[in-house]
Amino acid sequence: MSFPDPIAVFRTEAAELLEQIEAGLLDLNVNLGDKDQVDAVFRGLHTLKGSGAMFGFEALAAFTHHCETAFDRVRKGEVPATQELVTAVLEAKDHMRALVETPSGDHGAMSEMLLANLRSAVEAAKNPGSAPALKVAPGQTLFKIRFSLPQNAMANGTNPLPLLDELRELGECKIVADRSAIPSLDLLAPTDLYVSWDVELLTTQPRSAIDDVFIFVMDEMQLDVSAIEAPAAKPPATDTAAAPNEVVSPAPAVPASRAASPAPAAPAPVDNKANKASENVRVPAEKLDELMDRVGELVIAQSRLSQLAGGSGDLQLRAVSEDVERLSGELRDTMMVLRMVPVAHLFSRFRRLVHDLAHETGKTIELVTEGETTEVDKSVIERLADPLVHLVRNSCDHGLETPEERLAAGKSEAGHISLSARQQAGEVIITIKDDGRGINKERVRAKAESSGLIQPNASLTDQEIYQLIFQPGFSTAQTVTNLSGRGVGMDVVKRTIDALRGTINVASHSGKGSEISLAIPLTLAIIDGLLVRVGSGRYVIPLSAVEECLELSIEEDMRSRGRSFISLRDSLVPFLRLRDLFRTGTKPDPFQKVVVISTGSERVGLVVDQIIGDHQTVIKAMSKLHHDVATFSGATILGDGDVALILDVGHLVAEGQQQEAHLRAAG
Repeated sequence: MSFPDPIAVFRTEAAELLEQIEAGLLDLNVNLGDKDQVDAVFRGLHTLKGSGAMFGFEALAAFTHHCETAFDRVRKGEVPATQELVTAVLEAKDHMRALVETPSGDHGAMSEMLLANLRSAVEAAKNPGSAPALKVAPGQTLFKIRFSLPQNAMANGTNPLPLLDELRELGECKIVADRSAIPSLDLLAPTDLYVSWDVELLTTQPRSAIDDVFIFVMDEMQLDVSAIEAPAAKPPATDTAAAPNEVVSPAPAVPASRAASPAPAAPAPVDNKANKASENVRVPAEKLDELMDRVGELVIAQSRLSQLAGGSGDLQLRAVSEDVERLSGELRDTMMVLRMVPVAHLFSRFRRLVHDLAHETGKTIELVTEGETTEVDKSVIERLADPLVHLVRNSCDHGLETPEERLAAGKSEAGHISLSARQQAGEVIITIKDDGRGINKERVRAKAESSGLIQPNASLTDQEIYQLIFQPGFSTAQTVTNLSGRGVGMDVVKRTIDALRGTINVASHSGKGSEISLAIPLTLAIIDGLLVRVGSGRYVIPLSAVEECLELSIEEDMRSRGRSFISLRDSLVPFLRLRDLFRTGTKPDPFQKVVVISTGSERVGLVVDQIIGDHQTVIKAMSKLHHDVATFSGATILGDGDVALILDVGHLVAEGQQQEAHLRAAG
């Protein structure tokens, strides 16, 4: 019997604790007076420190201790919670993650810098009238200087004020005078100097520049200088993968109390979720994937058994086949439920991202999420993280205006971004919406024409123009920033959604904002399909995209030659003859069928020779040799061992609509 690696278990629980700490800090940032959130953050830090020490993560325990101490002072009322303190602990939380993942790395410089920022934030919170805390940016050095001149310096003609002015010229300064050595009035000599100074200097200058300031008094004074350099810059944390090798079931999260701590913990309120902790079982993600593969093979074997039983007159064999079909269907449904996780696991990551982007862009941004309980296959969730990061960053940087621009346009100072999810048939629709300036169609079109993507004066619908923003290297940004402007982010979105067999729909209104909707299949493993025959080949159409099936007689087929339209309830629907598209070289059946499929509001008909019926489709990926065949999204194995290709609905609908546009333009 194998036992889980205790270090791996600790890392997983540490990831959960860090997520809880981050959520508490973001909630606290909205309401700085929320005592419950202060207590929750303190408990999370305390548990993480104790567990880290128990499992040998000494650097993590030592670093977390300082953050815990800071929140202990907030909890006791010694220091008020401030946005600067919350930001400092959020940055420290990112460093805690690094200490968990790579405990043996060189984290000294980063730890010192973050602790210096934390101490400054605590000091600024304790003394609201003091100078604001200095933040160390990449390329800068924070010098902590303490100096005192000889007691007779002023009598000898040395004035300390010009020295302080020279320090200010080197960079941003925070100067505090130490007057503790000033004697009582009866002992004070007017010509003597009793004051010393503590200086925090944030500068890009070297240490030698500080020595040059005091070069003429260096021999007689006391000077102590320590330096904290900022490490290389990192992109904002998005927490796209907390624990890549494990998956947590969608039951309530394991409470922080599960991680033992040798230090005495503060009394915490009773959490009802703790009583259910024993009901949850951690299962490595690869085991779920392996079980899913076995279920898929079982579905294929069951299909073979059903086919054999259907051609046999043995009633007992048919009864067994029906039982196996029922049980395999129930097992499939159960397995699909196990793989489903709420999109809340995905949406929660963007609270921190929006918080950091608001700070970086100087904008006021409010994030609203809806439909967090909508469940999606875990593999889909994992692959959606990067596209959503790019879309949210794009909305924050390009979509939303600055507070000044919004007020001038009659809008509220704060920009709003909403993330929503809902299920529709066999798909999940994820929408990113903002109330910013919208997409400038004229600028997009001009950029596309100058880049050679479209011909000048080409006739394009609004949707076709908006889709141009997903072309590789396409960007309308005037300047390149560390957030956007290189034209690679939206290309990543398009490629990822295409790989998920999904579609993207864009809507925009000038001055009111834009909305991007992603339609993604709920699962990438097993789907219900409609099995059809075209010529001698069999193909699978995802059943969730099928609207209805019609019969197309030879007369109607001949009558529609050259225009490829059918009349469906007073509307014309374009259709594709799959026999011609696949070049089967066979004659059509006497009574062909039209399968009407749709994606969103777009519809197209597919002409097939025969509709065989429903089919539980186990999706198999196409080989690398066929990755550029856009008509098919995968393959499946039928009950008789033959391979049936799965049609890419989005591609076929787009081709049908393009054919319709060409015919209308020609007419």
